[in-house]
Amino acid sequence: MNEKQAAIQKIKRTKLGRRFIQEQRFRAVFSAAVGLLVNIMYAIYHGALGVVNHSLWFVTMFAYYMILSSMRFSAVLCEWKRKSLASEDTEYFVAKLCGGLLVLLSFILGGIVYISLSQNVAVKHHEIVMITIATYTFYKITAAVIRAIKQRKNTVPLLVVIRTIGYAEAAASLLTLQRSMLISFGSADNEDIALMNSLTGISVCLFILLLGIFTILTSGKERKNTHGTV
Repeated sequence: MNEKQAAIQKIKRTKLGRRFIQEQRFRAVFSAAVGLLVNIMYAIYHGALGVVNHSLWFVTMFAYYMILSSMRFSAVLCEWKRKSLASEDTEYFVAKLCGGLLVLLSFILGGIVYISLSQNVAVKHHEIVMITIATYTFYKITAAVIRAIKQRKNTVPLLVVIRTIGYAEAAASLLTLQRSMLISFGSADNEDIALMNSLTGISVCLFILLLGIFTILTSGKERKNTHGTV
């Protein structure tokens, strides 16, 4: 038995560890719960800075992270309540709710892009910090792609919602990474940087908007099919 197998066997000895390894649904909800905690901390951080500095940009970032938190909270709460509620109907409701919040998120993100460009808001980081941010961003993107491939046949509404939230957050993180890298390492002039950020911002906002609309339409259609209505 190699070290990896030994570690897995050790994890399986605990109830939570066994569920984490064996149950795809548990892993997805667990990752959503961790993401929820991170989003809440970022929301509090940006909200406090917005109040202290009277900054519209920080307030908009607070709204962005609160919407992400709301979506992940609804997914985690749905799983927590699944034993006492009709889980299928609840999952479709959560899917529609998150679809609507994704549409709202696309407009909030559009506001962030507009404020960043109009007020020339960009954070310049040290090289090591930028490498760390880039590594984490590409990790999120890679994880989202792997999850999409591995779980493409799993159409459970709650898991689809959790994956979709991950796609939206990864796209927004890519936009943030580009803005920071251009100001930290870029040699282009301000007009070129503004153009690149505008194009990427519009693309990301449209992507999240379409995700939201698709989630709403798909959840409604699948619910009708499940209940056998026309």
